[in-house]
Amino acid sequence: MYRAPVFLRQLEPRTARTTSEVLNFALWPFAVMTVLHQVIVKATNFNITDDFAPVYKASLAFLNGRPIYAENFDLVDPHYLYPPSGTLLIAPLAIIDPERSKWCFDSLNAIAMLIAWLLLLKLFKLSIKSYAAPLTLLLMFSSETVINTLAFGNVNGCILLAEVLFIALLLSRREWWAGVVMGLSIAVKPTLAPMLLIPLMRRQWKVFVPAIGIPVVLTAIALPLIKDPMDYLNRTMPYSIQARDYFNSSIPGISAYLGLPSLLTWGIRIGMGVLVLVSLWLLYRYYRNDELFFICTSSGVLLLAEFLISGLGQQYYSMLLFPFLMTVVLRNSVLRNWPAWLAIFGFTTFDKWLLDHWQSIGRDLEYLRITFGWALLLFVTFCVLGDRYLAARREGRLDSGIDPTFLLPEHNPATLPDAPRPPRSPAPSAPAPTDLADPDDEQPTTAPNEAGVLR
Repeated sequence: MYRAPVFLRQLEPRTARTTSEVLNFALWPFAVMTVLHQVIVKATNFNITDDFAPVYKASLAFLNGRPIYAENFDLVDPHYLYPPSGTLLIAPLAIIDPERSKWCFDSLNAIAMLIAWLLLLKLFKLSIKSYAAPLTLLLMFSSETVINTLAFGNVNGCILLAEVLFIALLLSRREWWAGVVMGLSIAVKPTLAPMLLIPLMRRQWKVFVPAIGIPVVLTAIALPLIKDPMDYLNRTMPYSIQARDYFNSSIPGISAYLGLPSLLTWGIRIGMGVLVLVSLWLLYRYYRNDELFFICTSSGVLLLAEFLISGLGQQYYSMLLFPFLMTVVLRNSVLRNWPAWLAIFGFTTFDKWLLDHWQSIGRDLEYLRITFGWALLLFVTFCVLGDRYLAARREGRLDSGIDPTFLLPEHNPATLPDAPRPPRSPAPSAPAPTDLADPDDEQPTTAPNEAGVLR
């Protein structure tokens, strides 16, 4: 009888025997095809918003010694806002023609996001063979932040990789390299700069030498090579700091769009700032030794604060919250509740809430859902941590932490080193299947007869 070669037998479709295998077989085709669609179709098709065009134009001007920071900020088109250090690093983009350059740039960002995904799986001890791998990949590449990053030609994918590398290097105590990654990221786009508060709280001082030194050195190199360096300080930087009333989901941006009074806007910003400070204090006070949870949750709080309180917050910045969202697999995560995921729905989905028949209401729903999503997630984090603190104080166990009682050793005997084993039943029943296993696979293949002998 003919037998196919071994390498061909590996491709033979298998029938799933457990729920986990069913999910794996079902999710991988969806995940892979979604990634291919976003990279091949979304990234190469025409889009009315083009973040890459001003970047390529500035890179070409830099290589040819022409002014870079001569943008007309009265227009609502994407503007070139990268600092001189970023201009120096991205200038090679203009060596080839703009179309192929954008394809290379999008490919680089897609590869960066895939590497970040693999690193996140490793950080949270999730196997590539588990259904968590295709599920997280599918959710990432179905989100607005990934779709529009590739469609617009933005650098967010590389920034996400820098963030995940920074977290991994902090956890492994490779502080110099963590600083190098952060320094290169800040040199291009200072979005991750608030995360430097994490090594400050952990007293990892070596991080700050390259994190600050690299942007300074690159700026010093770039300034003499740029035709109009002072225009960046006099025109571009003031524009990038101020809150504009379009394509801006931060609190100041939404307030400008709705025409809210300045006093109310500052009141909301200060209120959100208080939530951030209290959340960070509780994380530092009670969770700093739980390193993965502390770093990823603190990074989420800091980035949410930046998106909400600073002058500019755009929906596709939400990609940088992926490490925070991955903490849901941790038992003490603050995201294991439905309000958190209602918030996450608000700023990750690609849905449009514009209404043809009720245009005013539709615009408000579309523009406010991102801001409300970020704010609700920050509020949920504050409430969960605050509730844990109040419960622990009420029960007099603050000295042992503020984790909920169901996570404490005395409520989980399996974690106690000296826990006595329960007496063995003379006729044990079959173990109950978990929600990740197929009940049919948990039963013996042969049944005992009345005499206890297997047929």
